[in-house]
Amino acid sequence: MQRNDLLKQLNNWLQPEIVQDYCPNGLQVEGNDQVGKVVTGVTASQALVDAAIEQGADTLLVHHGYFWKGEAEPVVGMKRKRLGALISANINLIAYHLPLDIHPEFGNNAQLLRLLGASEIESLGNVTPVGILQIGNFSAGLSGTELAKKLTVLLDRELVACVTSAHIITRVAVCTGGGQGFIEQALAAGADAFITGEVSEQTIHIARECGIQFFAAGHHATERYGVKALGEKIAAELGLTVAFIDIDNPA
Repeated sequence: MQRNDLLKQLNNWLQPEIVQDYCPNGLQVEGNDQVGKVVTGVTASQALVDAAIEQGADTLLVHHGYFWKGEAEPVVGMKRKRLGALISANINLIAYHLPLDIHPEFGNNAQLLRLLGASEIESLGNVTPVGILQIGNFSAGLSGTELAKKLTVLLDRELVACVTSAHIITRVAVCTGGGQGFIEQALAAGADAFITGEVSEQTIHIARECGIQFFAAGHHATERYGVKALGEKIAAELGLTVAFIDIDNPA
């Protein structure tokens, strides 16, 4: 299909115009105007770019792309190598950041909640952008130790940090990636537990003193599932060949 038709469909699904982001969403590097094989992944690292080239992809679709606000602008060193590889291989780089965190169907937050078996998932309307903090219920309830084990098994990695108690968890809030700053909003929403990717020094004290169980499960690990789900939707609805490639990152 035409690249511009793919972009039009992606923008229709993700609606990037509704959020103010830290990077451009959509096409970041122009490549082939025909799209047939798409590689998806979390971050457009050199390793993922090289893997896409090896796979013979014409398009790379990621959550973490390039051109972040505040980064150095000169195209030198690592940036030159990455961009040079994409341009030489005529590969499109398409990236969606916040739109792929907040989406109710294939966003990172919603996907992680579904993976954990949560039900009645909803976005908190008083936190912007809407969808950046989502909450769901565990009908049977589980202990903090049980949730920690479940996260470790499902994500296939040890947790970065956690604060647990004997209290049974029935309501869990999620903001994947670097969302530890939303712990107090999760608490205000009545969550028994809060899951994110990273942890700050003060996060542990808030969890301990305010009685909310906290789980930092890794930035990369918690954000694998949105772009993977989006790729699966592209394959199912648009008929393109899509391969998800996970470049491991312990952070």
